[in-house]
Amino acid sequence: MKDAIFVYIMASQRNGTLYIGVTSDLKKRVWEHKQGLAPGFTKQYSAKTLVYYEVHGSMHGAIKREKQLKKWNRAWKIELIEKQNPYWLDLYNRI
Repeated sequence: MKDAIFVYIMASQRNGTLYIGVTSDLKKRVWEHKQGLAPGFTKQYSAKTLVYYEVHGSMHGAIKREKQLKKWNRAWKIELIEKQNPYWLDLYNRI
């Protein structure tokens, strides 16, 4: 989607370590996580499965949402993921 901004969640496994990020190129960014090219948290904790994403019309709105989600407790994040992706499937091939 042109001009779309994405908030996304990567997971190490079902109910595992979660990483929340924002990007304008979801496919490329997730590929980088999967290849271990993104240094830091996702590489350290092997969070390589795209389990959730949402589309925003502006970077400002996406960053605001990312910050909101990062403040949520773990149970709320898991509930959010399971509403869209109850089996924690890797959504990478669907984007």
